[in-house]
Amino acid sequence: MAPPVVHSLREQIREHILEGIVGGRWQPGERIVERRIAAELLVSQTPVREALRELESLRLIESAPNKGARVRELTAADVKESYPVRAGLERVAAELAAEALAADPSALEPLEREVAALREADRAGDTEAQARHTVAFHREIVRASGNAVLLHTWESLGIEVWTTLSIRWLSPEPRAHAEDHARIVAAFRDRDPRIGVLLHDHVMGCAPRV
Repeated sequence: MAPPVVHSLREQIREHILEGIVGGRWQPGERIVERRIAAELLVSQTPVREALRELESLRLIESAPNKGARVRELTAADVKESYPVRAGLERVAAELAAEALAADPSALEPLEREVAALREADRAGDTEAQARHTVAFHREIVRASGNAVLLHTWESLGIEVWTTLSIRWLSPEPRAHAEDHARIVAAFRDRDPRIGVLLHDHVMGCAPRV
């Protein structure tokens, strides 16, 4: 059994703030007060400040002297900007991972598990689970590339954040995700020479419409 994932205090605070933004606790333009979050979570202001800086680097938060941190007014165009970069990275990852995933059937099991979880999320209309398992699926492909620089760059884009926003904020209607991802697994299994292009087009097809 895999060991439990231990998140740092900063990461836990970051997720707390992110959930508040996505869930509507803090509205666009609303100020996020460090000391209130610190008091609420019984922590010092230092890790709260670090978490806010990280969210600012992902363009979710904006800050100004003497005005503190506020939630950015995000549009579909803001979210869409990261998709061409992500699509390019995932095309390279798919091409690097293709041989390993096709040669060892067990290497595809993590992807198949995420597809099964996505089917359940689709049936339940659970957008939170859809976002979580979509991100996990794509991370497995990038990880399978065996390229640590590629994985670090991909993660630095804040994929969880933008995928969650795309699915929960910007999807005009419920959408099934499992079958699209099942086709990608099949392409790896069949050694489709176009796997990089297929994954690139899949990612771009998920970008918000503006």
